[in-house]
Amino acid sequence: MADYAVTKAVIPAAGLGTRFLPATKATPKEMLPVVDKPAIQYVVEEAVAAGLDDVLLVTGRSKRSIEDHFDRNYELEEALAAKEETERLALVRESSELATVHYVRQGDPKGLGHAVLCAAQHVGDAPFAVLLGDDLIDSRDPLLSRMIEVRKRYGGSVVALMEVDPEQVSQYGCAAVTPTAEEDVVAVTDLVEKPVPGSAPSRWILIGRYVCDPAVFGVLREAQPGRGGEIQLTDALMTLAGQSAAEGGGVRGVLFHGRRYDTGNKLGYLRTLVQFACERSDLAEEIVPWLRKYLDSLP
Repeated sequence: MADYAVTKAVIPAAGLGTRFLPATKATPKEMLPVVDKPAIQYVVEEAVAAGLDDVLLVTGRSKRSIEDHFDRNYELEEALAAKEETERLALVRESSELATVHYVRQGDPKGLGHAVLCAAQHVGDAPFAVLLGDDLIDSRDPLLSRMIEVRKRYGGSVVALMEVDPEQVSQYGCAAVTPTAEEDVVAVTDLVEKPVPGSAPSRWILIGRYVCDPAVFGVLREAQPGRGGEIQLTDALMTLAGQSAAEGGGVRGVLFHGRRYDTGNKLGYLRTLVQFACERSDLAEEIVPWLRKYLDSLP
């Protein structure tokens, strides 16, 4: 129902991070730093900036350091306070004061749809946002706030869509869309998870932001494993796209033209590090000239 406010964010963080082995053997992928802050903190900050300060992290085994990061560290805080290092003390406390953070474990990693289903008891009968930690959205681009606006107007569920080159489409979920009266909003008529090259319905891919109607839980409970033997959120949203508004159905897409950083693979992660460092006021003055000099030195 469109009149329920979106107040909760669900962030799946139970993946094994196999693309980053051996770094992720003992360190969760979500805790890999982007300059000096773990990637997952950027995602929580994005949720909070959109007014969602009730955050559920869906974690798994060997993810305890994520919980520790969003908790207080009294020994460290006392040591910094004793040295009167007020700026570092503020940085340490920042993560524990961002939001009310809850945790649930996904005992068996059966896919994104299963991870979202693990949030059902916490979310209840209200719409909620899902933010994937692999995708960082620039804080200057209020994508999630726009998606919440679209949910409020139309009801149903809302996905974030971004246009990519044809050769990239098969790496993502892809949407078939039709226009609406709003330039940046489309109706989603079909969703395909990682389509076979050449068979994609469009160049608009799903990036890691969703606003879901609670009806998605009922669909996920009945869902059969899809691509990769996993329960796919994409499949559940496709089911909802064919249902009536009274059933919580209908799926809209927000066409995103802003800045997105894909940290889900090594190359994307390295690009993100370089971009973030070059835009940091405390680093740019030194890193940019060094980077230019280094690039000039390459054969």
